[in-house]
Formats: sequence, structure tokens, C-alpha cells
Amino acid sequence: MARSRRRSTLSVPESPVAAYPARSRATEFYGFIVWTSTSFLFILYVMWGFFPDNWILAMGIEWYPSREWAILLPAYSIMAVLFTYFVYFSLALFSTPAFSDLNAVFDSRSQYPDTGSAREKYLACSEQKVLDLYDIPLGMVNRAAYSRQRPKKKVDG
Repeated sequence: MARSRRRSTLSVPESPVAAYPARSRATEFYGFIVWTSTSFLFILYVMWGFFPDNWILAMGIEWYPSREWAILLPAYSIMAVLFTYFVYFSLALFSTPAFSDLNAVFDSRSQYPDTGSAREKYLACSEQKVLDLYDIPLGMVNRAAYSRQRPKKKVDG
């Protein structure tokens, strides 16, 4: 009895997203070179810091820096990083306006809604519309946060 076999072919659907152009692999190559060279330099640093002098001389290295630099280099590096953090933190504090300065509340990029038509704009919006982005005036924030009036409660009756 002869059976006929039908081959079913599966086709992969095409992606609706356009294919990205081929990227250069230069970044991967340079990343590998940097990773390899830093690993090699770290191994040399550890050998210089921990191997005895006679081992280093046996490898054919006749001159190398003093061993105190094996401790000073990481210490200077850590201090440079901490100093950088301190400088950036100090610059941020220095550029922050005082609380008594109006620039702490208003700045050149503040955007406030028009006072006359703001309420009508918000009431006329549909639920699906995205409202314009505005800064809330400080007086309105203070009235909402520190007002002595209690909101009226609904009484179910």
C-alpha cells in the first residue's frame, strides 16, 4: 500500500516592524579590546604588588616602580572619586536658590494656565483628552494643603 506523504511547509509570518539596518560591530570589537587590556593590566598590577622581587627579576623585568605605589594608586583613585562626588554635591548646593528667593518658587521655565479661561478649559475637556501640562501656583497649593475649611461631606439620606 503506497501512502502519499504530503510535506507541510510552515511559513514564518512577516514582522510588522521594519527590520533594523545592520549595525557596525566596531563597538563590540573595541569593548573586547578594552576588557582584555584592563584584565591584562590588572594581572600585571597584582603580580607587581604581590610577587617577591626575585620572581619579578627572574621574569626578565629589571625595573619597576616602588611597591608603595601599589597602595598609593588605589588610594589616590578612591580619593579622586570621593573628591569628584564632593565637588558635584557642592556645586548643586551652591546653585540652589535660598528659600527666601523667588527663584525657589518661579523660574524661567514655569508655565501657568491663563487665569480667566483655565476653569472653562478643564470643564470642557472630555475624559479621553490629555490636558496641557502646567505648574500649579503656590497660592493654590497652600490653599489646598493648609486651608482651615473642611470639605463638605455627603450625607446619604
